[in-house]
Amino acid sequence: MDRRRFIVLGTAGSVAVLTGCGGSDGGGMAAMPPTGTAPPPADPPVSNPPPATPVTPLTVGQPLNDLVRLANTSTTPNEFAATLVAQRASKAMLPGTSTEFWTYNSMVPGPLIDVFEGDTVRIRLENQLSQETTVHWHGLPVPPAQDGNPMDPIAPGASRIYEFTLPVGSAGTYWYHPHPHEFTAEQVFRGMAGLLIVRSRTDPMPSAIEETLLVISDLRLAADGTIPANTPMDWQNGREGNYVLVNGQYQPVLTINPGQSQRWRILNATNARYLRLALTGHTMTLIGTDGGLLRSPVPGLDEILLAPAERVEVIVTASLSSPASAVLRTLPYNRGGMGMVGSSSTTIPLLTLTYTSAVTAAVALPSALNSIADLGVPTTTKRLVFSSGMGMGGMGGGMMSFLIDGKSFDPARIDLTSRVNEVEQWTIENRSSMDHPFHLHGTQFQVVSRTRSGVTATEPYLAWRDTVNVAAFETVVLNVVQHQLGKRMYHCHILEHESQGMMGVLDVVA
Repeated sequence: MDRRRFIVLGTAGSVAVLTGCGGSDGGGMAAMPPTGTAPPPADPPVSNPPPATPVTPLTVGQPLNDLVRLANTSTTPNEFAATLVAQRASKAMLPGTSTEFWTYNSMVPGPLIDVFEGDTVRIRLENQLSQETTVHWHGLPVPPAQDGNPMDPIAPGASRIYEFTLPVGSAGTYWYHPHPHEFTAEQVFRGMAGLLIVRSRTDPMPSAIEETLLVISDLRLAADGTIPANTPMDWQNGREGNYVLVNGQYQPVLTINPGQSQRWRILNATNARYLRLALTGHTMTLIGTDGGLLRSPVPGLDEILLAPAERVEVIVTASLSSPASAVLRTLPYNRGGMGMVGSSSTTIPLLTLTYTSAVTAAVALPSALNSIADLGVPTTTKRLVFSSGMGMGGMGGGMMSFLIDGKSFDPARIDLTSRVNEVEQWTIENRSSMDHPFHLHGTQFQVVSRTRSGVTATEPYLAWRDTVNVAAFETVVLNVVQHQLGKRMYHCHILEHESQGMMGVLDVVA
């Protein structure tokens, strides 16, 4: 997918707010009745399809939309109560057509959940889809029974309440998405994902630094305006769309004053696209990862790589002057795979940072951000091996198998057992020719080292993560503790690989 082709495929710009069930917004998105789901196509393997025939250029240059907050219906202090509805909705995207999305509350991305450490969260999920679904609170330390595991599906037409209390120390940038086995990939690429922020009441960052939330997703549209099903090659490589969106918009504009610093929280909510983020004319200062702030800022970064499901917090300081502008781009990154994978060869503009004429005084960052304690010396070890190869069956037409320790996911099988509150060292070895982002449910971990081509590099700074990329033929070592009893999932977060069985069950016991 070259840049020229990327620019000319047409839609209506923002996809942010869609009309809910039972109504229409007079040209926006209308909720649609459930229908059956077609099986994955059995066509011969092909590379990810190019953009559809040009119709009308996408609307670009619109002001970046703020995410719509999910309203708290509770009047009790330190309690957050709300409802999420999993429902289909439609919006006119290409001229004369209607695009069906699957959504939370008729929004793409889903509504922002904004809560504090210590809050009790109580969210009702109503499933109006024709598939079973769940809500997984990605990265949060919630009880296993509340974590939306694939073993706890919500049937079409049913509902359930998720309830958990957020412990002190859990402040960070998280997200929520479906996790039903074999349906996760489709539900996410059709629109079901949302940002969840847990805030500290003693956040050390200066309040004068404006916060900006960026949910990056991608969307594939066919020439008739529909979102097509996965091809066999998608099931092998992981799906990439022909649009990359920010907060549901195509190449929006964010304004900044000369000298101003902004705190960007960035989520990679794509199924499989790697984001090698760079901002022209600027460097970025890393202040946080998946599970919250670092001990101290890491300045002067020219680029940051975000694997699917990873999040970062960065400080961007406007070092130019009006009428300058800068472009947040994702640069080429080769993540392996068969055929052509879009992100391997294409630079894609995501957002334009436009300078105003007003000058803002610089705000100094604190030198100390967070007191991250090293987990200490592990008392036991585990080793996982990611592999892929030719195999029979699967959703990709019998082409590839994606395995952990030579096994495909079985929800009735316990693959690993851990003891609660015990420090463990996990070694994740990738023996395949593709990158695989490793995600562990229920806790945050600390990456210790990475080994590639016989060379081991110690992780340069201590950080809380729940997802880490394991590059092709790389080995990653991490330390972790599980603090709650019950069954946890671990898997590759290329969602097509997860859906085909690259997942296991960890049982945390007394």
